[in-house]
Amino acid sequence: MSEYLQLNNVRKVFKKDERETIAIEDLTLGIKKGELVSILGPSGCGKTTVLRMIAGLIEPTSGDVTVDGVKVTGPGPDRGMVFQDFALFPWRSVRKNVEFGLEVTGVPKEERIEKVNRYLSIVGLDKFADARVHELSGGMKQRVGIARAIVNNPKVILMDEPFGALDAQTRNIMQAGLIKILDKTDQTIVFVTHSVDEAVFLSDRIVILTKRPGKIKEIIDIPWPRPRDRASPEFTALRKRILTDLEQENSLN
Repeated sequence: MSEYLQLNNVRKVFKKDERETIAIEDLTLGIKKGELVSILGPSGCGKTTVLRMIAGLIEPTSGDVTVDGVKVTGPGPDRGMVFQDFALFPWRSVRKNVEFGLEVTGVPKEERIEKVNRYLSIVGLDKFADARVHELSGGMKQRVGIARAIVNNPKVILMDEPFGALDAQTRNIMQAGLIKILDKTDQTIVFVTHSVDEAVFLSDRIVILTKRPGKIKEIIDIPWPRPRDRASPEFTALRKRILTDLEQENSLN
């Protein structure tokens, strides 16, 4: 597998008036094609900042981000983003929400219809293509968001706490659904979450950041194939170990 995504000595400083806040410090990370890498860390450690730099929504203060060897200089169709709050257009149908990016990039109508139908089927919403957003449950809305992100076939999908607003049962269902989507699309995914259980269940690797300024504390390879048994002794032990690491990081002065 080749590395599609590379962060090279990335540093991010936010400035307000005369005050500087170092959010990310000297972060270097390579992510391979087809990997799902989760980012964990204490609140305020810069997880979402990393995601926004990959998306091209903010620029690194120093260092750079590349996707498939090309430097990120702004948002682009090679990266799709899924947000916690769904970020759907309420005046559009499910189909029209998923179709939006294809319209913007000038994809012909017949091709748009074919692609939207295919990806709605992948996320299990083909029977709801003409429904309005307000008619959908939270889990269904998030599936629309995922379909909208992957329909343009981006090289990298960025997911910022995508299931954080869902109840526990729906969240578990969405996690299982994401694994099925991975199997069908082979997408490269960077997944920000506060949930250790979610990260261990989904990820190929987990990146743990220190508290601010965020640096890489540890990278953990998950050795088991998906789907995983959350009740297994191995799963429980790894989850406990990561929770201990995070608690130690939070307790540092």
